[in-house]
Amino acid sequence: MGTAVATYTGDVQLLERDSQLEQLRAAFTRLASERQGTGFAIAGDSGAGKTTLVNAACMSVDGARVLRVKCDPLDTPRPLGPFKDLAAVVGLDLGNTEMLLSEVCEKVYAAMLAEPSVVVVEDLHWVDAASVAVLRFLARRIEAMPLVLLMTLRDVEIGAGHPARPLLGDIAVLDGLSTMALPPLSVDAVAQLLGGTGLNPAEVHSVTGGNPFFVTEVAKEPDLPIPASVRDAVLVHTTKVSAEDLEVLQLMATAPDQLGDRVLPTLGIDLPTLRRLTETTLIDRLREGIVFRHELARRAIESTIPPGGASRLHARLLDALERLDYCDPAVLTHHAVAAGDRSRATSYAKAAAAEAIRSGAHSEAAAFYEIALEHLGAGAPMERADLLLALAFQQYMVSRLREAIESVRQTFPIWQDAGDVDGLAKAHAAVAVYEYYNSQRRRAEAHLDRAAAIAGDIGADATYCQARTTRAYLAYMRSDADLARDCLYQARNVHHASPQEFLRLRNRVVDDANNLVCGDDDARTRLFDHMEAARALGFDELASTVYSNIVNLDVEHGRYRAAERVLEESLPFTVERDIPICRHWQTAVRSRLQFVKGHWSAALEDAAAVLDVEGMPIATLWPHVVKTLVPLRRGEEARLGELDEAWDLANRLDEPLRRLAVFAALAEVAWMTDRVDERVSEIAVAELPQLASAPGAGWAAGNLAVWLRRVGLVVPDVEVAEPYRLSLGGHSAAAASWWHLAGDPFAEAMSWTDSPSPDDQVRGVALLDRLGAVGTADRLRVALRQGGMTILPQRPRGATRANPGGLTNRQLDVARLIARGLSNNEIAARLYISPKTADHHVSAILMKLGLSSRRAIVAQADDLGLT
Repeated sequence: MGTAVATYTGDVQLLERDSQLEQLRAAFTRLASERQGTGFAIAGDSGAGKTTLVNAACMSVDGARVLRVKCDPLDTPRPLGPFKDLAAVVGLDLGNTEMLLSEVCEKVYAAMLAEPSVVVVEDLHWVDAASVAVLRFLARRIEAMPLVLLMTLRDVEIGAGHPARPLLGDIAVLDGLSTMALPPLSVDAVAQLLGGTGLNPAEVHSVTGGNPFFVTEVAKEPDLPIPASVRDAVLVHTTKVSAEDLEVLQLMATAPDQLGDRVLPTLGIDLPTLRRLTETTLIDRLREGIVFRHELARRAIESTIPPGGASRLHARLLDALERLDYCDPAVLTHHAVAAGDRSRATSYAKAAAAEAIRSGAHSEAAAFYEIALEHLGAGAPMERADLLLALAFQQYMVSRLREAIESVRQTFPIWQDAGDVDGLAKAHAAVAVYEYYNSQRRRAEAHLDRAAAIAGDIGADATYCQARTTRAYLAYMRSDADLARDCLYQARNVHHASPQEFLRLRNRVVDDANNLVCGDDDARTRLFDHMEAARALGFDELASTVYSNIVNLDVEHGRYRAAERVLEESLPFTVERDIPICRHWQTAVRSRLQFVKGHWSAALEDAAAVLDVEGMPIATLWPHVVKTLVPLRRGEEARLGELDEAWDLANRLDEPLRRLAVFAALAEVAWMTDRVDERVSEIAVAELPQLASAPGAGWAAGNLAVWLRRVGLVVPDVEVAEPYRLSLGGHSAAAASWWHLAGDPFAEAMSWTDSPSPDDQVRGVALLDRLGAVGTADRLRVALRQGGMTILPQRPRGATRANPGGLTNRQLDVARLIARGLSNNEIAARLYISPKTADHHVSAILMKLGLSSRRAIVAQADDLGLT
C-alpha cells in the first residue's frame, strides 16, 4: 500500500482525501475563471472528516466570499433555519413572516447572483423541508450562477421519507451536481495520525474502524488504554473537570446549535469558566457564541446527564431565553418539550406551526401541530379539535391523506359531545376532500351532504358554501354537469353574505371547469384569470388546483401542445409553493401526455415518480395504464396486473372519463394478446352508450370505440370526438392527418393501419417501428401476413430512425429548445445550465435520435413531437 499524503488545516491532519480536495479546488477555480457554479453533497459517517475537508478546501478560495451555515439538531427543525442564518450574514431581508417560499427562493438566488460565493450548508440530515425547497431551487440553477454549494450530510440517516431525499434525487440526475463520499481511513493513514505515540496502528484501526475523529481522540491520550468507543475517547477530556464545570458543559450540550453570547451571562457562565472549559478542547468559539468542536463531543457530554437532569437543564435554558425575549418558536418548542413543560410546549408549538405555514414549510407545520396536540391538556377539548383540523390540512398538503382523514375523524366525538354543530359540519366538509383524493368518492359525497345539511339548519353560510362547492367539484369530476350547476347555485345563494373571497373564487373555478368540460372554450381563459387572482391573493393550493384541472382537460381533449405549455409553468409552481399533493397529480398528467406523444421513457419516468411516493391515489390511474401499455407497445415484458389496479380505482371512483380510459387500455391489451376479457367484450360494450353521453366524454369514448372495433366487437353508435369519428367512418387518412397535427404519433400510425388499403397499412407499421412501438408493429405484421400480405417492413434491429421515445424528460426539454432554433448558449441560459453541459445534452440527443446535426432536429421537429 502507498503512503497516505497529509494536508494540514490548523492542527488537524486531512488524510486520504486528496481526490476529493482536488475536485473542490477545481470547482473553486471554475468559479473564479468562468463564474460557473457547482454543487457537492459530501457524505460520510459522523467523524468522517466532512467539516475538516471543507475547511481545508475553503482555505484555497480566492475571489469569492465563503458563507457557512448549519442545520440544527432539533426534534422539529426551524423552517428555513439555515437561510435565516445566511440572511443575517449577507444582509438579506427574510424577516417578513408573510414572505412566500417562492419569494425566499428568488431573494436567495438574487443574492447568490450578486457576487461569487462558496456556501457551505452543514448537517443536511437535520434540514427542514422549506430549506430543502430553497436548495432544490438553487440546485436547478447551479451552473447559471457563480456559486459553489457544499452540503455535508450523514447519508445513512436520510431514509425514504426524509425531507432531503428529493434533493439527493436531484443531485443524482441534475447537471453540475455530484455526491462525494468519504470512506474510512486505511491502516496506513491511521499510522500517520498515530505517529510518535507508540500505539499499534492495526489495533487502533480495528477499534475505531478508521473513523478520523475517533483516531484523533485516541492519539491525544496515548498513555491511556485505547477507549472502546468515541464516547469514551471524548470523556477522557473531562476527567479533571469539576462537577460545577461539568454541569456547564451539560447545559451547553442541551443547546441544539450554540450558546449565544447574550445568553451566557443570563445563565451565570463567566469568563473564567469558559477559559477552563476551553482547555478540555471540547468547545470552540464562533462569531456569536460557544459550540462544541464536534457533534460527537456534544452527544458524549449529553450522555453524562443523569436521569431527570435533562429537563432541569432545558428549563433553565428556556427561562434564560424568555428573559432575553428570544423569538424563535421552534427552538423554544424544543426546550419546552425537553423540559416537560406541557403548557409552554403547546403554546410555542402552535406559534412555530403558524410560522412554518407562512414560510411554506408544511411538513414542519404538521410536526409542530402534532407536538402541540401531544402536550395539550385533557381539559381543552375544543382546542384539541381545532388543532386536529389544522393538522389535517397540513397533512393533506404534504400528501399524508390517510393521516389527514384520521385526524379529522378524531374530532367528530369532540364536536358532538360539546354540541358544536358548526364545528361538526366543518369537519365533515374538510374530511370529504381528503376522502375523495384518497379515491373514496362515496364517502366524500356522504360527508359533504351531511355537512351541508347541518350548516343549512343552523345558518352557517360559509360552511354550507364550502360543502356545496366541493360537492359541485365532485359532480363535475363525475361529468354530472347539471348536479354541479345546482350545487354551485345553492352555494351562491348564501355566500353573498360571507366576506370570504376564497369561497367566491373557488365557486367560480368549479363553475368554469364544469363549463370547459361541457365545451365552453372561453371558460379556459376565465380559468386562467381565476388562477392569477388566486395567486395574487396567496391562495396557492387553489391556484395549483386550477392549473391541475386545466391541464387535465387539455390532455383529455387533445390539446397536447397547450397542455405542454401549462405544465412548463404549473409544475415549477407546485415546487416553489411546496404543494406536493398537486405536484403528484400534475406529474401523473404529464406521464399521460408523454405517453400520448410517444415519449415512452419520459412517460415511464413520470409514472414511476407518481407510483413510488405517497400521494393521492386518484392520481395513479394513468401511471398504472402507462406502466402497462408502454412496455407492451415497445415489445417488452409487461406487467398486466398494473391494469387491475387501475380497474379497481376506476370502479371506486365511478367517473365516466376514468372508466372509459381503463376500458380502452383493457381493449388494447386484449387486442395485443389475443385474449378474451369479459370486462371488454361485455361490460365495456354495454356501458359505452351511457358513458359516452357524459359531458366531455367524446374523446375517451372515441378511443374506446376504435379499440373495440379493432378487437372485432360491434361498436354501439355513440357521439365521439372528430378524429375518432373520422376513423370509425372509414376516413383513415383524414384521421391520421388530424392526429399528426395534434401531436399523437401512435394514434396517427394506428389510423393508417385501420385503413383497408395495404399501402396505408404498411405506412402505419413503418410509423410504429419509427416510434419504437415495435411490439404493436409486430402484432400487425403477424395479422397482415395472415391476411395474405407478403411485403412488409422488417422489424428494425436498432434505433435506426429518429425516435424521441428514448429521451428523458430533461433531454426532451433540451430537444424542444433545439427545435425552436436556440443555440447552446441560449439553451444554457433558459435551463440554468452551463454551455458545456448543454453541448453534452445535444450530443446525447443526436445519438439517441440517430441524427447527424441539430439542423436535422429542427427539420423533423414536427414529426418528433417537439413543436
